[in-house]
Amino acid sequence: MNQVLPANLAEAEKLITSIIKDNLEDFNSKRLAINLRFEGLRISPLALRLANKLLSFDIKVKLLWSDAGSVALAKRDMPNLVNNIFSFTDIISEKIKTSEDDLLIAVSPQPFDYELFELLPTKHDGKIIMLNGKLEDTAVGIGSIGRDRRRSFIGSWEYIYSLEPFNKSALMKLYPFDWSLFRLDEDGYRYVESFKDKPDQDLISETLFF
Repeated sequence: MNQVLPANLAEAEKLITSIIKDNLEDFNSKRLAINLRFEGLRISPLALRLANKLLSFDIKVKLLWSDAGSVALAKRDMPNLVNNIFSFTDIISEKIKTSEDDLLIAVSPQPFDYELFELLPTKHDGKIIMLNGKLEDTAVGIGSIGRDRRRSFIGSWEYIYSLEPFNKSALMKLYPFDWSLFRLDEDGYRYVESFKDKPDQDLISETLFF
């Protein structure tokens, strides 16, 4: 059980690196997820730092963005990683071949990327990490079948690390532990309770205030 929040983003990144390095071969799922909701977080630099750290441990990493513009910016910002940076389409079209021991890190797929991103696991036999994905879409026009399929796909990703602040509280998932809820008191964050499954906002509020 983990009952201490990381002090800052740098500490959270160290935890993420250690989780992947120490457990990559043992993860039960090939669909993994990381969620970091630090205020003002720039996700692309974080992804590039993470890739550099994992490559130093001889982990074969490919970083993926949804569009060519983001790919070009990432290559500009980290020229030493140009051979590790691709678009979703590069993999889906099999322009770039992957092997089972390649770790794909998909950076921040959004609701409008859903149909493309959904194809990614069908084209890669190894593990994929969805980094700060936000695939939920409340658009009315999707239809109930489409919403159910999207919900099922989103639910198929196993969180190995998540840190999300709420009003005077924070929720953390740190593999292999359960979800941990913290309350913000005058002297800092205090551990409150753990949950096997991710609690919704109603359960969080009930746990904190009742």
